[in-house]
Amino acid sequence: MAQPVVLLGAGRRETCDEFSLARIAALHPVVLVDPDPPAWARPYVAAHLPADPARETQAAEAVLAYAAMHPVAGVLTWCTGHLATAARITGRLGLPGLPYETAAVCADPVALQALLLRHRLPTAGAGDREDTAGPLVSAETVVLDDEVRIVALTRTTPGPPPARVALRHGVHAHDGLLHNRFLRQCVERTVHALGLTHTVAHIVLRLTDRGPRVLDVAPHLPGDLIPLLVERATGVDLTGAAAALATGRHPELAPTSQRAAAVQFAYPTVTGRLAHLHLDPAADHDPAADRMLLTHRPGAPVTAAPHANTGDRLAHWVVTAEDPTDCETALRRLAHHLTATVLPTPDVYAA
Repeated sequence: MAQPVVLLGAGRRETCDEFSLARIAALHPVVLVDPDPPAWARPYVAAHLPADPARETQAAEAVLAYAAMHPVAGVLTWCTGHLATAARITGRLGLPGLPYETAAVCADPVALQALLLRHRLPTAGAGDREDTAGPLVSAETVVLDDEVRIVALTRTTPGPPPARVALRHGVHAHDGLLHNRFLRQCVERTVHALGLTHTVAHIVLRLTDRGPRVLDVAPHLPGDLIPLLVERATGVDLTGAAAALATGRHPELAPTSQRAAAVQFAYPTVTGRLAHLHLDPAADHDPAADRMLLTHRPGAPVTAAPHANTGDRLAHWVVTAEDPTDCETALRRLAHHLTATVLPTPDVYAA
């Protein structure tokens, strides 16, 4: 039987962390460090340590005490705020993981940008018009001993300002940017500047007229079903790769598929109370449909997209097809199967 892995924080269902948790649990027993595990996470958890991963010392002591009595194969988190705790634990247990200094920098946006600038990497900072002007892409990267491998690129469509929440993500196995040497060099230089080792990294970039600019670096599995999109489009199991790296094994990264996949998130068009939400069962018969789920319940307060966050998502649907154009068509087609009614409340954001 596989040895357990420690997971710091269950994550959030609204950012689709349940997908990755289920995959990890299929590979290893999961020891969850979380003060109050959500109900959706409990079926996947073999053991629970009631500590807060955001309290670094407390969480590290809880895991070290557990590890003194039970074998632990590795440590994982998909929360940037828990990276330093994970690094402290892996350092103490001699397990694969990020250096503590690297984890601390990645968890601090100001320190991250300062370090990248010191290494002369182009960044997209606050107040920079190009921060929101160019296309947004993420390099889904696996860092091995001496190799930085971009296994897929995720193209993201953001919503309107000020929140600019993600409306859509898409992955195409034949994305032309995979062969762009400037993007590849930017990703490789970012990895080396931060000292990333043995990790899956989600590196967010803006494509501008002056080339790619680094917006964020998350050296952990991404949410929003991006690992599912990567698997559907390329066949690469990004979640399995993260588990392998955390437990000192070499991941399998050979692509086995050459397709496209995309996810769409539905947000309310007005702010108010959700009165009705329905998904037509006919959606299941669409040839491109991979999954389509409601993620809210009637009676809940919801906020319209300009000011929404991930907790306001009403539903999401995933499609697979031969290319991005077919995915876009399928996403629009499936949108017709969702109906929602929101009873408006006064606009609290009005001047």
